[in-house]
Amino acid sequence: MKVITAQELKAKIAAGESVKLLDVREPDERADFHIGGVHIPLGKVQIMQIDEIEDWKDDEIIVYCRSGKRSMIAAMVLEQMGFSNLYNLEGGVLAWQM
Repeated sequence: MKVITAQELKAKIAAGESVKLLDVREPDERADFHIGGVHIPLGKVQIMQIDEIEDWKDDEIIVYCRSGKRSMIAAMVLEQMGFSNLYNLEGGVLAWQM
């Protein structure tokens, strides 16, 4: 798993790059604010309910949460499931909003 900063992600998006985002926060957190992507809470990732992203196994995926801790756990679980190009958004949406 690699790390990407909020500034690096914003630059990718501004450059028009196609990015696959995975939000692993709880539904109420996502309702308050999100930066896009597919929403699968960490608990579902941990029990392998990830049908929405099964075809992303070889794609670059940026996993995010509030501060970067849950997304790091999710990325580690996904690595064990065969996902090969994962990035954790350092600082999560807190860093994004700064």
